[in-house]
Amino acid sequence: MSEAAVSNDEFTAFWNNVLVDKFERFRNILLDGLSYHSEAPLRTLEIAQGARALDVGCGWGDTAIALARKVGPSGSVLGLDCCDAFLEKGRQDARAAGLANLRFVAADVQTYHFQPEFDFCFSRFGMMFFSNPVAAMRNIRSALKPGGRLMFITWRALADNPFMAIPKQIVLQYLPPPGENAQTCGPGPFSMANPEVVTAQLRAAGFEDARFELTDGTVMIGATVEQAMDFQLALGPAGEIFREAGVQAGQRRQEIEDALRTELSRHLQNGKVYMQSSSWAITARKPAA
Repeated sequence: MSEAAVSNDEFTAFWNNVLVDKFERFRNILLDGLSYHSEAPLRTLEIAQGARALDVGCGWGDTAIALARKVGPSGSVLGLDCCDAFLEKGRQDARAAGLANLRFVAADVQTYHFQPEFDFCFSRFGMMFFSNPVAAMRNIRSALKPGGRLMFITWRALADNPFMAIPKQIVLQYLPPPGENAQTCGPGPFSMANPEVVTAQLRAAGFEDARFELTDGTVMIGATVEQAMDFQLALGPAGEIFREAGVQAGQRRQEIEDALRTELSRHLQNGKVYMQSSSWAITARKPAA
């Protein structure tokens, strides 16, 4: 039995009602692509056996499982996400791995009631979607012990991520940009791309010693050109434009698909589609006193 989400605001509802099914459909792409940007930071992470860790926006739970292995049987990990459908995959994988030190809870991290019991908090591509990032950071700070550490992964700017920027440019040749009333999952994937802005947010939330580490690399965005094209029209900036265009998108679908196939075919490697991506691994600390 899972614990119910603490709140159900419009962004949480959009994730559960619109995005969950799309994420499940393209799990192979998202896990491969997302894990590339967390593998190096987690591989070099120094965290003590017996530590207590929190994974915010943990999705399918692969990073929470990695943390559970790092802290060992004497430690513990709490994975939180607003979509219980994602967490069920994490529960299954944790059971299969024989990990008893890991718990998944469906909750809104921005309002979840924490005790200051965690040594470390991690988040991969989850922080960018809070309706109020500073409030969410403050709540995460409340979960940490004095001196506790925060690490989160965010996308750098759209221009630094051609795997999303180029398809967006192509779709905009055929469809108008989304209007002000477009349905959304939150501030967006690039809302924490600017180090100065994020440093100010962390400072306002009570964190110190903010640091930014760059990760660049190609990620698989389709097991075939056809899947890569479908992925772009379902998720990300191109997918948002296509979804919000409604009837007009349907009328121009064939020519949009043809244009995307042509571009994505240029990025084939061994039958799969790979394009460049870039992220920040951001670390900060709760003051010791």
